[in-house]
Amino acid sequence: MSSREEQLQAFGRLLDIMDDLREKCPWDRKQTFDSLRQNTIEETYELATAISRHDMNEISKELGDVLLHVVFYAKMGSETGEFDIADVCNRISDKLIYRHPHVYGEAAAQNAEEVSKLWEQVKLKEKGGNKTVLGGIPDSLPSLVKAYRIQDKVANVGFDWEKREDVWAKVKEEIAEFEEEIKSERVNELKSEGEFGDLLFSLINVARLYKIKPDNALEQTNLKFIRRFNYVEAKAKEQGKELKDMTLAEMDALWNEAKKNGL
Repeated sequence: MSSREEQLQAFGRLLDIMDDLREKCPWDRKQTFDSLRQNTIEETYELATAISRHDMNEISKELGDVLLHVVFYAKMGSETGEFDIADVCNRISDKLIYRHPHVYGEAAAQNAEEVSKLWEQVKLKEKGGNKTVLGGIPDSLPSLVKAYRIQDKVANVGFDWEKREDVWAKVKEEIAEFEEEIKSERVNELKSEGEFGDLLFSLINVARLYKIKPDNALEQTNLKFIRRFNYVEAKAKEQGKELKDMTLAEMDALWNEAKKNGL
């Protein structure tokens, strides 16, 4: 692994390259905060994909892409005199120190759960911080992640089940309400959607209580489904068949074959 000096040199090299690109490259020179925003979102998702696949080489590569965007925004900020990369680093450093009084102060926290509760208390107190318990949750977060964050935040101030097993009664209640709605002779699409949302919210609560990240869990299932379906499609082609011409039983047989092969 690189020494701290080598790490700082590498970061300095990136800053120098960013200076060159902003001055000499027509594409880099014309970029703005708004023009880069969508690219930043895409790079973040690409990093998330690499993480879900536990591909360390790809994670390293995608982290570089995300870091480039951080450096790019900081460079543009320095051009208007509003902030630079030192401000970015110092602000996050100050925040980390302030939000870790159990490391840099007198507060005590013995486990991760106690740290999370301490964070919520600190964030409510800090100047310019969240004014409400649910403040600070970005509107643009994916709904699955947002639901988890909402539940996590309110749990940190005591709004939670006394025993995690109690959540199952709520899940069964939401399933019953959803089933009742969709069985209705006059199905209300908006209400059905709302009842299904309530059911998803309760299942995300189950995940939180049992220490499962629902977004990670669903993505692993997505990847597993893709692997197995790709196997079915490939085997069908080997047999000279089109999926649309196969029976469900034939496709199921290949699906089960994929499962037996560990896909």
